[in-house]
Amino acid sequence: MEQSRPRIYHLLGNLLTFHAFPEETGNKCTIVEIKTAPGAGAPPNHHAGEDESFFVLDGEFEFFVNGETKRASAGDFVKVPDGAVHAFTCTGQSAGRLLCINAPGEMHDTFFTEAGEAMPDGTSEIPVPDGPPDIPAIMAVASRIGMTILTPDEAPA
Repeated sequence: MEQSRPRIYHLLGNLLTFHAFPEETGNKCTIVEIKTAPGAGAPPNHHAGEDESFFVLDGEFEFFVNGETKRASAGDFVKVPDGAVHAFTCTGQSAGRLLCINAPGEMHDTFFTEAGEAMPDGTSEIPVPDGPPDIPAIMAVASRIGMTILTPDEAPA
């Protein structure tokens, strides 16, 4: 299969490896492996029209879904209801890995690939950031595609 675009991206301490883009699944889903540095993750966010599920491959995570906090480790499955506020953090001492399935996946494909930094094929280690993330650029991509990232003062406790 011809590879027409990068499959690996770095975003907010997460190394995202696309195993399937929406166009490869009949526009049914995207499948992304997420390697997350300790203390990193995804900020509280919500979006309508995209189903999201996580399967913990390795490590320890804390998920926030619809006002509830849930600890998850290897073998656990976490479903995010459509439109629910959700977030996750790698709480272990070493990097954790998640398998993330988004359906139909277009929104997350666009967000991860446009807000993230494309990495060379074969990248397996989470890069050390060379500076703070460009939060306004990340927020602009999210806003354009219908995803809302909550600021710390908006995030539920």
